[in-house]
Amino acid sequence: MVQGFIEHFTYAGLFLTLFAAGVGLPIPEEVPIIAGGVLAHERVVHWWIALPVCILGVVSGDVVLYSIGHHWGERVLDWNVVRRVLSRGREEALRARYLRHGVKIVFAARHVMGLRAAAFLTAGICRVPFWKFVVVDTLAAVVSVPIGFGIAYLFTDQLEHVMRDVHRIERWLALCALAGLAAWLVYLAWRQSRRA
Repeated sequence: MVQGFIEHFTYAGLFLTLFAAGVGLPIPEEVPIIAGGVLAHERVVHWWIALPVCILGVVSGDVVLYSIGHHWGERVLDWNVVRRVLSRGREEALRARYLRHGVKIVFAARHVMGLRAAAFLTAGICRVPFWKFVVVDTLAAVVSVPIGFGIAYLFTDQLEHVMRDVHRIERWLALCALAGLAAWLVYLAWRQSRRA
């Protein structure tokens, strides 16, 4: 679905998908980056345009999160959507770390899926200087985005085989999970019958 949207809207689709993922839409940023690399390999887009668009889309979403944290600070923490990502305990731990290692956290958070949104909101709340945030986040994106993009670009031909193997493994894991659940239910029923 993501690749189809990007194919249809090309560069704007790539930017918008990454921007939406950056501000909290439940799409891992890696998916549109990989889709961009695949489309560049297939010559649907030019890699020298698509790669900077990916970096710009990623950083733009991060800046929005930082700005929300910076301008609305504590009030934003009471939003239910934010509390799902940033619990009070996680917030306090991040605040303490930001006081000592603000820019290092921003750099590291760029590479950790699931921590990005919370870390960038907290950077704004903790008043990490905007220029430092943008410089460090951009440097981190310049490191991470080309890796995913490049791997997808270079190994597009093997991607179909890899995905087929992943789907086969997923089916076996689902079968094992169902067998494990059935065994657990049988065990619980047996244990219950012994008590009666």
